Amino acid sequence: MPPPLPRADLLRRWLSVLVRSLHLVAVIAFGAALFGAPLDHLGGVDRLAAAVTASGVAMFALDIWRKPSHLFEVAGIGVLAKLLLVGWMMFDGAPRLTLFWIIVVWSALFSHAPATFRHARLIGPRP
Repeated sequence: MPPPLPRADLLRRWLSVLVRSLHLVAVIAFGAALFGAPLDHLGGVDRLAAAVTASGVAMFALDIWRKPSHLFEVAGIGVLAKLLLVGWMMFDGAPRLTLFWIIVVWSALFSHAPATFRHARLIGPRP
């Protein structure tokens, strides 16, 4: 049986789980709003895009806090690219649906790719 995690690591882990859960809810609501679901009570497409961006930035910050080198890996650079695309969606409504699907496919590919690909370092100092 592995030793228990230190309290700070356990809190950071649960914070990550909470933020990821909120992000998933925001992504689903945003996608539903893009497809015309009546979600004005949640602030509409613009506010949901902001929620996706904010929760995505929070997840990325937690990942970097846990592992600073994440910023230099394929996965970290991929997250930066996704955040740029979501930011684009916040300011330009025309390509939202296309960008949404690009980001969904991008996310699936990166999250299920082999670890050797996701954690390969593209930039920065080598460990």
